[in-house]
This record gives sequence, structure tokens and C-alpha cells, in this order.
Amino acid sequence: MVTLRDVAREAGVSHTTVSNAYHRPDRLSAAVRERVLRVARELGYSGPDPLAAGLATRRVGALGLLFTEDLAYAFTDPAAALLLQGMASTSGLAEVCLTLIPAPPDPSLRPGRGHGTVAEAVRRAVVDGLLVYSLSDGHPALAAARERGLPMVLVDEPEPDGDEPFVGVDDRGGARRAAAHLVELGHRRFAVLADRLSADGRTGPAGPARLRAATFAVARQRLAGYTDALPAGCRAPVVECGGNSAELGRAAATRLLDVPAARRPTAILAMTDRLAQGAVAAARDLGLPVPGEVSVVGFDDLPSAAEGDPPLTTVRQPLVEKGRLAARTLLDLLAGEAVPPRTVLPADLVVRASTGPPPTGRGRPGASSR
Repeated sequence: MVTLRDVAREAGVSHTTVSNAYHRPDRLSAAVRERVLRVARELGYSGPDPLAAGLATRRVGALGLLFTEDLAYAFTDPAAALLLQGMASTSGLAEVCLTLIPAPPDPSLRPGRGHGTVAEAVRRAVVDGLLVYSLSDGHPALAAARERGLPMVLVDEPEPDGDEPFVGVDDRGGARRAAAHLVELGHRRFAVLADRLSADGRTGPAGPARLRAATFAVARQRLAGYTDALPAGCRAPVVECGGNSAELGRAAATRLLDVPAARRPTAILAMTDRLAQGAVAAARDLGLPVPGEVSVVGFDDLPSAAEGDPPLTTVRQPLVEKGRLAARTLLDLLAGEAVPPRTVLPADLVVRASTGPPPTGRGRPGASSR
């Protein structure tokens, strides 16, 4: 097998020069680099062994993205895709690989079985550092990541309880603005659609104990923001949808809306745009005009939000910028540079046509859904 030293001897250069021809071309003249690469081609040499290079530098040239869904979610969920777009656009990421490590919530997983498999995947991942995106509190994959001692950046959740840098958005403030907008329009009968409160797969109405035990920090923050803005005496029943899709939001909203008008919420606060889009579809199925009979507010401001019928009022979070900042923070951490301990991006309300005043007589102060 042809080696780097064989190429160096044939080209009449040092083995460092051959290595530079592949890894640091700026250190060579164009003529020298071309001579080295031509000799390498003639000898059938394909380049330095990346494993050997990694052993020498203690770097493998890859970052890991640990996230709380299955692998397909990273490519099919619009918010996740925009986050990945931001990461991919980061200067410097083009020079490394991005390894996706799914850690999906699954009610069938048990400690020592499924969760053990996920934790083991984290332990085996050949990466220099980790971006931890949207994991629940106490997830075994996070514990496994911390055991490795690799540089790590938390994105959205969990909330930091150690030295890891954090990049997220103002979830509580954004949710507060969404609920305040509906209150200002005169609504007093609310309901909340949550994708998940915890990673156990439960769906349906969430009682007080369930809300207190929520293990997803983003859900906790958004619920707190909604509560901040609601008038005294107003309740907003929370329904867990079991995941983030329009289909799940549609099913949950149908159960909320397919009741007599006196019990029906006049406003739905959805924790994601996809759930909100499902709620709009459910209202349409039941012949309820949006916003004439029910107003709907989402969270994310996906590209499809402005294109809906009606266009969706929502909270805009800068998904691409969040991904870019998270990747940049990890790259700077790996380079030994100082990084901000906490970066929180704004979440601003975007008012469109899916919200309006409540139906006459059903937005009275003090009224509540039961």
C-alpha cells in the first residue's frame, strides 16, 4: 500500500509538505502542491488516513447534533430543517462533519433497554463536541454526553445547570405577547395545545400535577408566558398532542372545538405553528370560521405561516440564526475561545389574519372554559 512517505520520496519533498498539500494548501505554492498531488495520483495514493490524523491531533473533524426526535424529523420538520440550515451556513462548519444522533422520546423505552441504547450511541459517537437540541430534563443521552466530557452547547432545552453554554429564544416573553394580544382583542376563553410536556408519550388534557411535572423546559416557559398575560380568573386548559405535527394538532383541536358553543374556547394558543395549522384545519372541518368563531396563534413563524388560509398570527423565533449561533459557539469553544454563557434571541409577535375579536357574547371577562 502506498504511503504518504512514498509520495514524499517520489516527489522529492518532506512528508510534512505532502500533508500540507492536503490539509494546509495555503502553506505551499501552487506549483509545489500540484506536483505533490500529481505524484500522489500516479502512485495511487488517495490521501492521509483520517483515523491516523485524528489520533495525532486528538480531533476527528466532526460535531454531533443530539436531538429528541427520530432521524426523519431532522429533515421533515420545518423548524428543525431551518435550524440545520443555520448550522450548515456557519463559517467553519463546512470544514467538519455533522453527525446526527437521534434520542427520541418513546413510551416503550425502559431504562437499560431503549434508553440504554440511546446512551450507548452517544458514548460511541466519533465527534469532537456536541450540540444538544431540545432534550427533556434528565434524559439519559444528556447524562451520557456529560460523562464524555466533550465540549457541549445546549440549544433551547434543557435549561443549563452546569457550565455548558446555552443558546435559545425568549420563549416566555414570546408566549406572553401571544396571550396578551388575544386578551386585548377581548378573549376570555382560552385553550393551549402543547406538543409534549414530558417524554413519556402521554396525550390528552393535562391536569395541575401533570403541568407541575413537565420535563420539557420550552413547554414550561411558554406555559408560564401564557399565564403571565391571562387576566385573573381566566384558565387555559392544556391539551398534550403527543408530538409536533398538523395532524396531531388537528385531532386535539377537534376535541376542544366539537362541543356546544357555551363550552368552546374562543382562542387557541398553540405552542408551534404546525399545531396551530392543525387547529385551523379542525375549525374548518367543523364549519367554524377563523377568526370569526375561534382565533388561533402559533409559535415559530415558519415560512408556511404567512401562506395559510387565513395567514397565521404567530410568534417569530429566528430559527436560522439560532442554528448559526449554536454552531458558532461550539466551534469557538473547540478553538479555546471565550464564548457567552447564555445567548437568548428575541421572540416577537407577528399579527396576521387568524386572530380577531371573540364572537359576540362569548368573550366576557370572568368566563372560562370547563
